[in-house]
Amino acid sequence: MNTYPISQTEAPAPLKPTRIEQAWQGPPQCRSCGIRHLVLFSELRREDFALIHDPIDEVELGAGEKLYQADVTGRHVYTLREGLVKLVRYLPDGTQRIVRLLRQGDVAGLEATLGEPYQHHAVVLDHAVACRIPVSTIQNLSAHTPRLHSQLMQRWQRAVAEADTWVTELSTGPAKQRVAHLLLKLAEYSDPESLFIPSREDVGAMLGITTETASRVIADLRRRGVIERAAPGRHRVDLERLERLANP
Repeated sequence: MNTYPISQTEAPAPLKPTRIEQAWQGPPQCRSCGIRHLVLFSELRREDFALIHDPIDEVELGAGEKLYQADVTGRHVYTLREGLVKLVRYLPDGTQRIVRLLRQGDVAGLEATLGEPYQHHAVVLDHAVACRIPVSTIQNLSAHTPRLHSQLMQRWQRAVAEADTWVTELSTGPAKQRVAHLLLKLAEYSDPESLFIPSREDVGAMLGITTETASRVIADLRRRGVIERAAPGRHRVDLERLERLANP
C-alpha cells in the first residue's frame, strides 16, 4: 500500500489516513471515484491514466488542521472530496481575513503548479477528505494531454468567479445582508436542512465585520426563526426568508 509523506512546512498538522484505507493506490481509484465528474481529472480518458506514475493519496483532516500554509512552495495540489476548507490571509495587525471557501470538487493550491508559493493558509472548517495530487503528476499530464489543460483553465476561471462573488456579495452592504448572502452560499454547498455554520469569528473574517456584529446578527436570525438548530453542529435555514434579506 502506497504512502506519500508530506513536508511539515506544507502541512504542519499530520495528515491522518482515512477510515476506509490508508492511501489511494493511484489510477484504479481515480477511474472509479464517486465524484470524478466534479474533480480535476473528470475529462481524462483511459489512456491518460497511464501517465500517472506518482501515488495520489487520500487524506483525512479534522476541523482546524491545515492542508497547507501560505508562503511555502508546495509539492501537491488538492481536490476536496468532502467537507469545507477556508482560505485565510493574515493582516499585518494579526487579524485574519477569509477570502474564499472550498467545497466538494474544488481544487486547492493550483499556484503550486506554477512553482509559486501557496497564497493562503488552507484550514479545514468542517471535517474534510481530500485527494493529494503531486505537482509532478499535474505537470506530466498537462504536457501530454490537452484534456487536463482545459480542466486547469476551468478551475482558474472558477476561482476568479468565486473571488468576484466574495467581493461583490459578501464584503459590501449592511451586516445582515452579508450574513444572509453567506448562509445562502453555504446552503449551495450542502443540505439547507443540515447546514454547518462557521464560528462567529470565522463569519466575521469572511464578511469583514466584527465578531460581535456577526454574533448579534446570527442571534437575531435565530430569534426570528430564520435559523434553527437541527442537530449538534448543524442548522436548518429558511431559504426564502434569507433570499428576501439578501436581496431586499
